[in-house]
Amino acid sequence: MTNENTAEPTGFAKLGITGNLLKATHAAGFDTPKPVQMQAIPAHLAGRDVLAVAQTGSGKTAAFSLPILTKIVGLGTKRSPKSARALILAPTRELAVQIEETIRALSKGLHVSTALVLGGVSRFSQVKKMAPGVDVLIATPGRLTDLVREGEINLSETRWLVLDEADRMLDMGFIHDVRRLAKATHKDRQTALFSATMPAEIETLARTIMKDPVHIEVAPQGTTAAEIKQSVVLARVKQKRHVLSAMLADEAMRQVIVFARTKHGADRVTRDLERDGFDAAVIHGNKSQNARQKALNGFRDGSVRILVATDIAARGIDVPGISHVVNYELPDEAESYVHRIGRTGRNGADGIAITLCDPGENAKLRQVERIIRMKLPIAADHLGQPDPKPEPRTAERRTHERGPKEHSEGARNGHRNGGNRPRGEEKPRERTAKKPFAGKPAGDRPGNGKPFRGKRRSFGGRKPAQAA
Repeated sequence: MTNENTAEPTGFAKLGITGNLLKATHAAGFDTPKPVQMQAIPAHLAGRDVLAVAQTGSGKTAAFSLPILTKIVGLGTKRSPKSARALILAPTRELAVQIEETIRALSKGLHVSTALVLGGVSRFSQVKKMAPGVDVLIATPGRLTDLVREGEINLSETRWLVLDEADRMLDMGFIHDVRRLAKATHKDRQTALFSATMPAEIETLARTIMKDPVHIEVAPQGTTAAEIKQSVVLARVKQKRHVLSAMLADEAMRQVIVFARTKHGADRVTRDLERDGFDAAVIHGNKSQNARQKALNGFRDGSVRILVATDIAARGIDVPGISHVVNYELPDEAESYVHRIGRTGRNGADGIAITLCDPGENAKLRQVERIIRMKLPIAADHLGQPDPKPEPRTAERRTHERGPKEHSEGARNGHRNGGNRPRGEEKPRERTAKKPFAGKPAGDRPGNGKPFRGKRRSFGGRKPAQAA
């Protein structure tokens, strides 16, 4: 884009993005560069390594994608088999899918090939996609490490390496895989590392895989976007379900993500929402990639209003128009709070983040407030109110809560107190053969007073007594 009066480049053109890539960027809705893009794109185009700390939702994907695409377009379409010119590593499948979608939009019409390599889906289709070679490979470290080890992917010609959400890869134990993959790339590669937080371990990693990087920090670590209105609702664990249902009755909560701490907790919240009359989908680590993508697509197209997720999705959901984020439970890692609420208020839009806090979570709340450098206001206090009465536990509700196969150990073994029989039905008695000498006095039993003729056994080193 240029200004007709001054003939000087503006927007992304001023940063060095030109030609068809500039047109595709404009068509994808990228008009005004974000602060992280204004600093990272020129440095990357100049061939420098980039180490950037920026708020989640601040435009990091375009900040590393546009300069890489600029250089790839100039190389032509000839690629080596099983190779990738650029490699982008992401900690979660959802984030990897989101990055590929953004790159496809930015490079529309430019004949740039992309591939996804991630767990939970067919390896065969990924190997087949990589066979002729691709321009940009987006991958999760675990699956990519396997395919590189097996010789299905060759990274020796990879000249651009990007680590997105590097601190999350540290949390998930991927750092050793990241080191091995970085070592497998071209020795003269250009590296970019982006994240919302920068713990000491990540700084150490950066020093070992990067060369004199340009440091970019558009906001202090852990800072949340100013457009997100944050608050706390005090509620005990038993009250949270009813508080959440009352909140969701407000039509202003158009598109909502509810975060739970564990996979089983996410399933439980989803079942409660469905019993309360709300349509909800759930994604977490126990779901297959197809199931997770189906739930995310339903949430994106509006057919599902509520998405329940664990922290695996906190950095992988980029859905325009998310009005609210609800922390049903506070995360174990305070940094995850920043990424959770970053799903709303993206690209300058307004958003609301509400945290339901039990008194037992006060320590976690204080950790969050230290990370975000602000004290969260209390929007409502339900602690002085009586706990809601539990619903009667009917047989149908018990089955719905546990699922058909999640019975207790006693139920599986048919024990009296753990059985699954309807009330009033007797447990069938098993008929067993009557012992031949049951009830007879010891003197009438055969062998009494006679020499021992059975197998000799060990009784603490003593032999069985013999008759005189």
